[in-house]
Amino acid sequence: MKYNIENFMTKSPKTVSAYQKLSFAETLMEDLKIRHLPVLKEEELIGILSLRDIRLVQAIDKDFQQIPVEEACVEDPIMVQKDEDVRVVAKAMLKKKIGSVLVMDKKKLVGIFTSIDALALISKLK
Repeated sequence: MKYNIENFMTKSPKTVSAYQKLSFAETLMEDLKIRHLPVLKEEELIGILSLRDIRLVQAIDKDFQQIPVEEACVEDPIMVQKDEDVRVVAKAMLKKKIGSVLVMDKKKLVGIFTSIDALALISKLK
């Protein structure tokens, strides 16, 4: 079995513009039943937004819906190359206590690997 992360990631993840409002991102996440969105600014990957990030902003600012995604996302997200070993990535996620990493083919976003993807992998082990 090949353990390259590209074999276990969610391919072609949905993204959100840095200029979109948090209300748009929250609705998108709810509709797609996901918790992480890569953030793009003029086609450049600049960060990642999680549902947790939205909830943190919501706790501070009741008018959070109008805040741009760019102001709430985590900049410089953790990125790995598509041929990285999934076991190495999972260990790094555990150590850093993060729920997702962005998967790249050189500089192009090709996927996202989340804790849910890791659980799916574990559930298939014999």
